[in-house]
Amino acid sequence: MTSLLELTGVDKTFVTDRGPVRAVRRMSMTIGEGEVVGLVGESGSGKSTIANLVLGLEQADGGRIRFRGRDVGEWLDGDEAGYRQAVQAVFQHPFQALDSRKRVGWLVAEPLVIHRRGKSRERAERVRDLMADVHLDPSLVNRYPHQLSGGQAQRVNIARALALEPSLLVCDEPVSALDVSVQAQILNLLLEINRERSMAMLFISHSLPVVRHLSDRIVVMYAGTAVEEGPGGEVSDRPTHPYTQLLVSAASVVTGDSGRGRGTMREAIPSEGCRFVPRCPVAIDRCSTEEPSLDELAEGHSSRCWIATDLSLREAEG
Repeated sequence: MTSLLELTGVDKTFVTDRGPVRAVRRMSMTIGEGEVVGLVGESGSGKSTIANLVLGLEQADGGRIRFRGRDVGEWLDGDEAGYRQAVQAVFQHPFQALDSRKRVGWLVAEPLVIHRRGKSRERAERVRDLMADVHLDPSLVNRYPHQLSGGQAQRVNIARALALEPSLLVCDEPVSALDVSVQAQILNLLLEINRERSMAMLFISHSLPVVRHLSDRIVVMYAGTAVEEGPGGEVSDRPTHPYTQLLVSAASVVTGDSGRGRGTMREAIPSEGCRFVPRCPVAIDRCSTEEPSLDELAEGHSSRCWIATDLSLREAEG
């Protein structure tokens, strides 16, 4: 599969009142043409920072982010309009992403106006087509955002994102603010868009079941870096990293004689060794002194864990 987006050793640190926070550390991942990659992890893991870096809303402190083989920084300096057309986004809160003073028809047409696509009549026809593509009644073009449901508002955002026919859609928690029944509708719509348009997607969520429903491949992120990566079914059905197993079990506490597994990512991250050690129920001595690398255990399935092979065998047996 031809690579569309590549992140290699990406770092990002934010300066806060409490000192520097390293939100992303040596993060690497790829997205192929037409591929849906799910990025999953709990709040604070660095997922949205990755989205902002890919979208060019933040600048990386180190590493490389390349789109179609060219650094994103070069795109933004030399052909920002081209990059904005090729990489679009759908965000978490649908109403916040829409100008409450504008009607739906104008909101969907706005990207076409900004990028000077077509004349007035052509844009009106394109808006009608986009409304149909996201299963919205054409009569809604005259409504304001406050007159829409949450699901309708998010469909408007998706229509806006599709207007310029991008190659990559970055979806940052696009269904988490919606009712469960509406979530399923939006997920199925995104699947339909991917299949019909062969459009690549970076789909970000804190929910592994949501990510699995949509993704060809899943990257699990913890404390700023990838800890497991592989085909969607493999990662969710046969997780090899203790953190992924926590996500699969949907449990906030893992019991054990030593008390390991308790707590959250917000507690202090160790300065050496595996960053998951304070919460890991199966950590060994080596985990506290040496940080594991992201190693391939099987074709296309990698894990950042010293005992991943043992955990994989346990999953297979259990």
